Amino acid sequence: MRAFPLSHLLVSGLVASLLVPTPAAASSPELIGLERQLSMLVAANSGQYGIAALDLRDGSTVAINGDTPFPMASTVKIAIAAAYLAEVDQGRRSLGDMVLGRSAAKVLELMIVRSDNHAADQVLAALGGPVAVQQWLSSHNIVGIRVDRTIDQLLRERGHLADSKDVATPVAMVALLHKLDSGAVLSAQSRAFLFELMRRCETGTRRIRAMLPAGTPVEDKTGTLDGVTNDVGFITMPDGHRVAVAVFARGGRDRQPVIAAAARVIYDRFADTALTALSYFLRLR
Repeated sequence: MRAFPLSHLLVSGLVASLLVPTPAAASSPELIGLERQLSMLVAANSGQYGIAALDLRDGSTVAINGDTPFPMASTVKIAIAAAYLAEVDQGRRSLGDMVLGRSAAKVLELMIVRSDNHAADQVLAALGGPVAVQQWLSSHNIVGIRVDRTIDQLLRERGHLADSKDVATPVAMVALLHKLDSGAVLSAQSRAFLFELMRRCETGTRRIRAMLPAGTPVEDKTGTLDGVTNDVGFITMPDGHRVAVAVFARGGRDRQPVIAAAARVIYDRFADTALTALSYFLRLR
């Protein structure tokens, strides 16, 4: 895979400025610059991108194609894990339960850290299939995410680029991440367990994590199909506050470098906001 510097990925967007994709959405005037940068980035590259970022500290958001459904691929495993952990919180299951010969904790680890598809389907079977995950999402008013098939069924079918099944909008995915972080749907213990698995994700080194400053904490989950490359999760800013990010990509080329560049643009904007607020606070002292 070729490596592309951030400057290359952004500057060429000036030439393609008339190709800015459908509606961007920033929740505050302060994020208009970020919205513009992300629009230029995706316009400069082939394929279709959906991006959403949500500041978990103050709720500020930015999105590009935020309400467009994209194939989730393995990012659905976050919802699968959450649905299982919710049952652990309710006392219906435990992480020590055996799932086809292994503890549930181990199966969840394989599913999130290594993106093991067989492990994901084992958890789905234990829950009662995709419908159980969809019901869990609906019970928490998480709309814009659709879970239809097992991973095995998904991989055996074709036409992923235009799929209407097993899709999520970027806005819906960061809404799910927000609910997980807020404590609205999982206990503190279950949240910590899930986020630690996401922190150890082994499949996303060239995506959200790739261009961030060394040592930046990231908890993420990737998704990959033919022509589909995704990464979603949390980025921790220098002051400790976190931003939920979802980047979905389909078609075109060089999707991983574009995801990495988008994550760096988001990081730089929210990190600058944090540093500006800190500087202002220090001046007042």
